[in-house]
Amino acid sequence: MSLLLSQTRFRGKGYQEGFTEGSHLGETEGRRYGLANGAKIGSEVSFYKGFAYTWKCLLQNNQDVKSRKRLKVLNSMLEMVHQFPYEDPTYDKLQEDLEKMRAKFKQICSLLNVQPVFQNVRSAEMSF
Repeated sequence: MSLLLSQTRFRGKGYQEGFTEGSHLGETEGRRYGLANGAKIGSEVSFYKGFAYTWKCLLQNNQDVKSRKRLKVLNSMLEMVHQFPYEDPTYDKLQEDLEKMRAKFKQICSLLNVQPVFQNVRSAEMSF
């Protein structure tokens, strides 16, 4: 009888230790994954913001119809960037909003007749 109790006790202890270790490893891996993907998304959104601000500055003094239309779309992109939920990782429409930004960026590039390519470069690879 004591052999059966020992086996049950060790199984329970092994399960608890495994659960604790697995939880710790899962949390660590999740944090690492979140940091990497958060940095990628942040870089992309920041690129769109800088791109839109730059073109807005270049076009703001032009009064022709094309420039006004371009400025309207650039302001729309800047509003999307401003509304983006930077600090809410649980936001359920994050990917949907990011896809809308990408589509807006393509629209802007078409209106401006430019062919830029966003390159997500990690900071460790950057050099000056």
